[in-house]
Amino acid sequence: MDNFDLEILDRLQRNSRITTETLGIEIGLSATAVQRRIKKLKETGIIDKEIAVVNEAKLGSAVTVIIEVAMKRGGTDVIDAFQKKTQSFNCVQQCYYVAGENDFILIVKADSLQHYEEITRDLLLNDKNIHKFYSNIAMQNVKVGLEYPIRKDKRTIT
Repeated sequence: MDNFDLEILDRLQRNSRITTETLGIEIGLSATAVQRRIKKLKETGIIDKEIAVVNEAKLGSAVTVIIEVAMKRGGTDVIDAFQKKTQSFNCVQQCYYVAGENDFILIVKADSLQHYEEITRDLLLNDKNIHKFYSNIAMQNVKVGLEYPIRKDKRTIT
C-alpha cells in the first residue's frame, strides 16, 4: 500500500458514497485508477464491508451501557463460549477480550433500562462462568468513531 491507498481509505471511511471521480480529483489520480485500487483493497480484505451509520437520536432514545465482565475461571473453553454467546446478541455492539482486572468489555445498546435488565438476565446473570460484572450507563455520547486512524506520513506499508 502506498500513500494513494491510504488517502483512498481515509476518505472512504468518512464518506463511502464519494464518487471515484471526486476521489480521484482530490488525491490526484484518474477515476479508473481509483476504481482499480478500491477493488484491490476489497479483494485483499483491507476494506471489510460498507455500512450505513444510523442516527440513533432520530430513531429514539437508546441506552448505551459499557459492561466490564470478570469470569470465574479463564480456560479457553469458557472464554470461547462467552465470545460466541455475545455474538448471538445483536444488542452487543462491541465485545473486547481484554487483559487486566476483567476479562471482557462490552458495549451494549438497549431500548430502555427495562430492556437492559432483560439483557443482563439473558446474557450475564444466567451464565455460571461469570464471577461479576459492572455496568456503566452512558449519560452522553461525547464521541463515537468508526474510522481507523490512517497515518499519512507513511510512505509505504507492506
